[in-house]
Amino acid sequence: MQENFWNDSQKAGEIMQNMEDLKKEVEEMDGIEKKISDLQELARLVEGKMDHKEVKKEIEILEKIVDDLEFKTLFSEEYDQNNAILSIYSGAGGVDAQDWSEMILRMYLKWAENNNFQVFILDKTSGQEAGIKNVTLEIKGSYAYGHLRSEAGVHRLVRLSPFNSDNLRQTSFALVDVMPVIAEMKEVPINLQDIRIDVFRSSGAGGQSVNTTDSAVRITHLPTGIQATCQNERSQLQNKEQAMKILKAKLHKKYLAKLDAEKKEIRGESISAEWGSQIRSYVLHPYKMVKDHRTKYETAQVEDVLAGELNNFMESYLKYIKK
Repeated sequence: MQENFWNDSQKAGEIMQNMEDLKKEVEEMDGIEKKISDLQELARLVEGKMDHKEVKKEIEILEKIVDDLEFKTLFSEEYDQNNAILSIYSGAGGVDAQDWSEMILRMYLKWAENNNFQVFILDKTSGQEAGIKNVTLEIKGSYAYGHLRSEAGVHRLVRLSPFNSDNLRQTSFALVDVMPVIAEMKEVPINLQDIRIDVFRSSGAGGQSVNTTDSAVRITHLPTGIQATCQNERSQLQNKEQAMKILKAKLHKKYLAKLDAEKKEIRGESISAEWGSQIRSYVLHPYKMVKDHRTKYETAQVEDVLAGELNNFMESYLKYIKK
């Protein structure tokens, strides 16, 4: 009802989305109350009878709904409900590492599909022989960042290499970086004179995949040297908007890292290099196991994990950091 509310369509859209998310949460709570009431009535009807299968079935359904809501209570950080920007970079391991990076990409795409998140590829560089060198995604949906912040760090793969003629065991690494999408940044204001915008022709696999105009955009924040690139949208304007979104997220992450380093210096703690932190190992040979080195959660169902079954790892991480 506020005057001029729709003048800023982007901000208005974000507020409307937030309202829809809150309405959904209220509807879920109302739905649980109704299910409990219906279940109590059903229990009274079958009281004294031998067959309680229907009651047990309804209890199991209700338990699953409550478990899902309990999981949501673990999202308590400021930006948990925001969309997320997720980047994957191949590390040590050559072609194997690039192939591993593409496997991780497929894993997150499948996870997003299974959990009703939207995914948009903003930037992607393919490897010369196989796999990808790096890729940047925007993942949209309620609490996307809250789910995915558990994934930031180095992911290690151990397997028999399909790219080695001797079929030797190979260890490969990939870095996953996760940042929240932030509409406004009060902590790190961006002045137009502090950024340089370069345009270039998008790269692709050939044919219709390659743009014939200079639509790809790279934005450089001159005071920090931080860059953001987008080349997957059709227009230069769209690519510029997406690149600015990535730049804001990167600057915010740098700001938080600086704050954290200052706190550790005051407390006299040693500052570890984030880029060297190995968070999870995926072992395909000589045995099968996926293990999170922070929470100690592990499973032998490697194929399921690589097919997007990540929620148990995410939940165990959120519980771990609240201890």
